[in-house]
Parts: sequence; C-alpha cells; structure tokens
Amino acid sequence: MSSRQLADAVWKDLAAFVLDHQDVWKHAVVERSGLPFSRIRILKRLSRSPLTVKQLAAAATVDAPAATVAVNDLEDRGLVARRTDPTNRRCKVVSLTVAGSDMLGMIDDVRNPAPEVLAELDDHDVATLRAILDKLSAR
Repeated sequence: MSSRQLADAVWKDLAAFVLDHQDVWKHAVVERSGLPFSRIRILKRLSRSPLTVKQLAAAATVDAPAATVAVNDLEDRGLVARRTDPTNRRCKVVSLTVAGSDMLGMIDDVRNPAPEVLAELDDHDVATLRAILDKLSAR
C-alpha cells in the first residue's frame, strides 16, 4: 500500500470514528441552540471568515438554493448579516453577527466528552495522537 493509499484509509477510518461518536453531542447542541444541525454547520463555516452564499454552499456541501434558505433563516434569527460584496456588487457576503458569535460560543461550551474507547487508551497513545493532531492543525 502506498503512503497516499494509507493516508486515505486512515482518513476514512478517522472520519467514520468521529461520525459514529458525535450523536450525543449533536443532539445536545441542537437542543440547546434551537437550531437544526445544518444551520450550526453553516455558522461554524462562517466562524473562519465571511463567505459569499456560493462559497458557503460549497463549504457546507449543499446546493445554492439550500444555502440561501439557510442564510435567510439565520439572518431572520439575527445570527448572520448579508452585505453586498465590495469587489463584486452582484454577490452577497455573509458574516456572523455578534449574536451569531455568541451562539457559536454557547455551542462550543456544550460538553463533548471523548468516547470511552478513546478515553481508555494509555497516556502514551493519547499523547501521540495529540502530537499528530497538533502537527496537522499547524498546517
């Protein structure tokens, strides 16, 4: 197996592991925020930087009409603002409002404990995993 194939296999397994262990957290976030998780995903994308609706659709892996519906909903809730893009007046740039940033802060405060299988790893393995994740995050 090539290093690229191995990286692909590790990524696939890592993504599956996270998805398999996020349900409790997702339900808690939806309950506390009152938002569908699809809206939370969009807020998370906007936390990095403002995006056009088209960029937001691509980042959130939804089509443009679905992104527009989500932005309309988030705008109605006061969580995002839509402004004309100064570099292209035909486009709208979506950004978080103060209320949107506060909502993300509240979402980030929802406890998301490690699954037991991860918590049961020995200290050396957890430290190794932390070092790898730090290395990936630095890129």
